[in-house]
Amino acid sequence: MTSEKVFIAVDLGAGSGRVIAAKTNFSKLELEEVHRFDNPGTDLPGGSFWNIIGLYREILEGLRRAVALHGDKIVSIGIDTWGCDFGLLDSHGELLGLPHQYRDPRFEGMAEAMHAILPEVEIYAQTGVKTNFYNSSLHLLAEARKQSPALLNAAQLLFVPDLLAYWLTGKQAVERTVASTSQLLDARTGDWAWGVIESLGLPKAIFGEVVAPGTVLGPIREEVASFIGKSGIPVVATACHDTAAAVAGIPMSGQENLWLSSGTWSILGVEAADAITSPEAFELGFCNELGVAGTVRFLKNIGGLWLIQECKRQWELDGETFSFAEMATMATDAEAFSAFIDPDDASFASPGEMPAKIRAYCEKTGQAVPADHGQVLRVATESLALKYRVVYERLCQLTGRTYQRLHAGGGGIQNELLSQATANALGVEVLAGPVEATSCGNVITQMIGTGNLPDFKSGRDLIRRSFEFRSFAPTDTEQWDAAFLRFKAVIGMD
Repeated sequence: MTSEKVFIAVDLGAGSGRVIAAKTNFSKLELEEVHRFDNPGTDLPGGSFWNIIGLYREILEGLRRAVALHGDKIVSIGIDTWGCDFGLLDSHGELLGLPHQYRDPRFEGMAEAMHAILPEVEIYAQTGVKTNFYNSSLHLLAEARKQSPALLNAAQLLFVPDLLAYWLTGKQAVERTVASTSQLLDARTGDWAWGVIESLGLPKAIFGEVVAPGTVLGPIREEVASFIGKSGIPVVATACHDTAAAVAGIPMSGQENLWLSSGTWSILGVEAADAITSPEAFELGFCNELGVAGTVRFLKNIGGLWLIQECKRQWELDGETFSFAEMATMATDAEAFSAFIDPDDASFASPGEMPAKIRAYCEKTGQAVPADHGQVLRVATESLALKYRVVYERLCQLTGRTYQRLHAGGGGIQNELLSQATANALGVEVLAGPVEATSCGNVITQMIGTGNLPDFKSGRDLIRRSFEFRSFAPTDTEQWDAAFLRFKAVIGMD
């Protein structure tokens, strides 16, 4: 049997971060959390920022703990984070100001300004990405418009995982999957969309080398090695966008390429060989982001468990504390199909008072107003599943295919009511697993990049052997079909 090796996955979300030790003998994979920490954004007079130096310190601490536990078994390190946000470096490699958060209000008015320069349909044809408030394109345009000193003096743009990897290694490079979230990368070539960059008046020189996921950047710096207690560990530019890592970690095979990444956001899509940038795809709001092994993630973002998480948070502020398991029971016991909401309605986008917002939507649309906590949760859960069906039907339309199975991964699959509702709404089997899809995708990309696995398929086979998967078969399809007609009427699709 092959001796055990350990791969370190640094997984950063917009609220918290973790350092995971992935232990494997290549017949099975086991994940061990060695460090968890908060990642709060901070509002300063100049906007909303990430505490990037604090994050780096937490990563170093996690690496120090991993070395104490696993020492010479550690093969490599890979970092994945949320997309779009970036730092700017000067010609000496020094950071020019803290990275802004993607919710920073500097994006306001920039979509209109950008589309006045270059119509959105032309941007989409080059990048495969629809304009959203979080895209790097808008935030860079805002910096250019105000003649930001950071942008004027910048020599290199690095996205958040690239920046952290640079601090670990001294190597500056942009990883392709995270760059593809920016609306500044060509979805077909995998290189920068130079036509868009030039039209927006952005400095071409800051857009440096783009590397494929799995590229070994180099060993950690001596100062890092001194702190964590081990030298020579290579850092791999893994699937650096967390959704790219999550999809890589969902073990699809062959034509079964329909996937759902279920978390705060729900992201539903297919894994494709080529970008789909048709006028129909543009009109229906689908995006093309790049994945591992030359794949394209053709996808749509949907308001996800944010609805349920925000209900939990609000009730805690009101003095009522429930676990997610308790909330799932409350929802299961509530009446089915009493009312519906559009999870992507603008009223649900901001934090705070989520149960009241759900009730207000129901009242405004002339439906029964949820009377208790369980009913609020039931309405949110069923509405999410029905919105998945809207996106699913559009995916079938755009790809010219039907699907027999949906592969779902991420923390949201622990909500069994939602997983079953998804199967019922779509009328297809839902195969749920793994919960830790993002870390799995991160580490198998490292394994391939370091020569420990031959290819992507063998990585997914390893995941399939290592974790339990639950199957949810569709039931009550006639009831769900009737509910879908009501849902479409409520959200204005008829």
